[in-house]
Amino acid sequence: MTRSLPTAAAPTPARPLTRGAGVVAAAFLVSGVVHLVRPRVFEPAVPRALPRPRDLVLASGVAELACAAGLVLPATRRVAGPASAALLAAVFPANVQMAVDGVRGLARHRSRGAAVRAGVTLARLPLQWPLIRWAASAGR
Repeated sequence: MTRSLPTAAAPTPARPLTRGAGVVAAAFLVSGVVHLVRPRVFEPAVPRALPRPRDLVLASGVAELACAAGLVLPATRRVAGPASAALLAAVFPANVQMAVDGVRGLARHRSRGAAVRAGVTLARLPLQWPLIRWAASAGR
């Protein structure tokens, strides 16, 4: 009687990064670098109730870079997807603060530049939802 030796299961190929998760990873990469290189740009967006804006901006930059790398690497995508979605939800108050400040700036300085800044910050708010969905789906 011959015994057959167990064979190693072939590794399942990594699922390619979806377009949406790729957009999230690219946005995190760019934003994370800017957070670390020019933190002053983001400090006004930190809600006033939170302490130490510079530290929070730097920490969020590091978190964005970690999530970007995690989304791109198949071995870490399952964890990075939900982590990225959570990060996007966590920074939403900063996006709201930027939009409020942008609208206030438009009310004070009726210029084309102020109008563009206000428009961009307001337009970012509803875009947060698809970004969160794309990030979360990358982990599945």
